[in-house]
Amino acid sequence: MNRAGEREYRARAAPWRSVPAAVRRGGARETRDENAQGVRLRHGERGGRVSVVGPRSQTHVLDNPALASLTGPHARFAERRGRALRYPVDVSPWLALPDEPEERDWADLAALAGTGVEVPLNGYCGDVPEDWEITFHVGGVQLVDDGLAAAPDPEAVRLGPADVPEMLDLVARTQPGPFLPRTVEMGAYLGIRREGALVAMAGERLRPPGWTEISAVCTDARVRGQGLASRLILAVAHGIRERGDTPFLHTSARNTNAIRLYESLGFRLRRTTSFLAARAPERLSDGRAAVPVG
Repeated sequence: MNRAGEREYRARAAPWRSVPAAVRRGGARETRDENAQGVRLRHGERGGRVSVVGPRSQTHVLDNPALASLTGPHARFAERRGRALRYPVDVSPWLALPDEPEERDWADLAALAGTGVEVPLNGYCGDVPEDWEITFHVGGVQLVDDGLAAAPDPEAVRLGPADVPEMLDLVARTQPGPFLPRTVEMGAYLGIRREGALVAMAGERLRPPGWTEISAVCTDARVRGQGLASRLILAVAHGIRERGDTPFLHTSARNTNAIRLYESLGFRLRRTTSFLAARAPERLSDGRAAVPVG
């Protein structure tokens, strides 16, 4: 992710940014998010080693969905250095590490991202090297289809590249999470128009084998309360099921209204997770400058 890409990511990712309160324990500073449910960020006395403590075993494809996507159905998007992968910066901010990254993997991720760049590490639970600075963290949840009444919607229209300016405008006004100029290429996006204007949308993002993430669910404030988001979620889910995949999604653990909506539609909680980011070091551990790799 280059500097321009970092600025774009930070602008689009703003709704997820949350800095939990810090408390001091025995000389070390521990940062907690009450919604992380077992995940904690521990900062050493000298600001050195940082650990994200949580479940370490990766036994399901949804435990590392970005990696599964970039090595599977979304391999065409993958930019790679060693075992570190990412989407192009105008497609998605998601990057991916192996389930149990080694020192070389972190160096490759730093080189792939760029010098001093803030790197999203969404869903990662494990040790973060001491030369990486945790910049934000918020608890999240992952929910999966458990009986959705998925169905097409007669008012929903397929959105494509020509609709991107309107989609970006709707995202800027509603803040559903990261959405970039080429995010629409990740899967099918559906929208609802009123008097010609795009007022609601939802679509597909990550695609681990056998699964598809529903994302960018948003509704203009003028038409909220009409059930448009629910209708679009079910319509997108219908398309996902039609090709044999199972829908899933992520949201902030603090977004209780959205969680209640998703559960009422037929999603169930699969796991708690986290949205976090860390700043890549200025230099790699072997002394080389971190140079972005295109």
